[in-house]
Amino acid sequence: MSNDYNNPAFKKLLQRLQEESWQLELLISGFAIFGLFSAYPKFQVLLTETQINDNPYAFAILMIGYISCLILLFNLLLHVVLRGLWIGALGLRYVSGDIDYEYLKYSPKFTKHLKNKVGSFDKYISKLETYCSIIFAISFLLIFYVLALAFTIICIMAIIRIFLNGEVFGGTIAKIIGIPLIVFIAFGMILTFIDFATQGWLKKKQWLSKIYFPFYWVFSFVTLSFLYRPIVYNFLDNKFGKRIILALLPAYILILFSSSFTNMNSNYFNRNYSSNSIIGNSSNYEDLSIEDKDFIKRASLPSKVITDRYLKIFMVYRDVIEDDIFSFNQGLKPEKDKRGLTSQMSFTNDNYLFTRVDSLEREYMKTLNEVYRVKIDTTLYESEFILAKNKKRQKGFETYINIKNLPEGKHLMNITRKQITRNKDTSEIYVSRIPFWFYPN
Repeated sequence: MSNDYNNPAFKKLLQRLQEESWQLELLISGFAIFGLFSAYPKFQVLLTETQINDNPYAFAILMIGYISCLILLFNLLLHVVLRGLWIGALGLRYVSGDIDYEYLKYSPKFTKHLKNKVGSFDKYISKLETYCSIIFAISFLLIFYVLALAFTIICIMAIIRIFLNGEVFGGTIAKIIGIPLIVFIAFGMILTFIDFATQGWLKKKQWLSKIYFPFYWVFSFVTLSFLYRPIVYNFLDNKFGKRIILALLPAYILILFSSSFTNMNSNYFNRNYSSNSIIGNSSNYEDLSIEDKDFIKRASLPSKVITDRYLKIFMVYRDVIEDDIFSFNQGLKPEKDKRGLTSQMSFTNDNYLFTRVDSLEREYMKTLNEVYRVKIDTTLYESEFILAKNKKRQKGFETYINIKNLPEGKHLMNITRKQITRNKDTSEIYVSRIPFWFYPN
């Protein structure tokens, strides 16, 4: 019976289920909201971590999840509020019945106006029921829209990497294949968006529909729309559903715009400035970075007040550090840059590989210590960075310097690096500047 959708018994079952679906809606919304509120801070922490650690692939995946989380939270909270109002209206109807405008004894003008604009109480309950059902259904449909956009971007990036950047296939033939594919995907993405925004206008024009159909067929797989297309068309053939969809988009834009507001309490110190001689940003001190979302962005010291006769300095690893090392030691630059997604499978002789890599790693660290140096105030200190991780499990470089002869009071720790100018000269620039106070025990 469940497979025969034309069976009258099956239609009666569907009718009964849709009448009782509000219970499942509330149950799912409750569990989902609880889970989303628990996941929301985790997403923020992971996004910050992947961004600082230069992991664009993980960042992109987490951003999709983060946006989906925000959409579901807003829609499901709205659904719970409206469904609660609907339940309250049902309870009031049981007690008070319909609205008796004659009993209110308003003037004829107001009575006529209220009858036209407010109408019966049953009509109000029916509207609430429709709002709740549509908002609940569209909440999960919007997640598929986010995934559709993400998969389209991934498809474009994959074509660029495989054919145009020469990471898999190279040469003229790869470009002959890659360029038309990119044009097809880009043009199809524009047409699909126009069709979506106009709610099917391209499908209504006979000559345009013939041109659009190949793009529509391909993008049904790229965007996974074959999974949710029946729900989309069920929305589009309902005027009330179309109005809700159009109303939600401005609501999202308004929420995004309102979240950009902040209270300004100074004309000069309202931005999150990096540490320097007059500013001590808490993100540069390990003992102040106590929350999960606090990550070191460039460099850090143990504390603002140093009582030991040595100073620990941690510098976060970033892709630019390796690029700086390559510019000063061309022998370390590999023929193929392995940064990014790569397979760990190898058929090379392990003993030879480990011996060679160990030698290159030592040369890498030697070059790094020649390029990056530590100064306190204006005095250069002897330092030797080694590869390490901090308490937040961030990969970077760590060194300890002797400061027993440093006078008490405020000082400025400077990490500098060498750079090659356009004239092939070598200059020195600041990487990080962190103030501290030295008061030994």
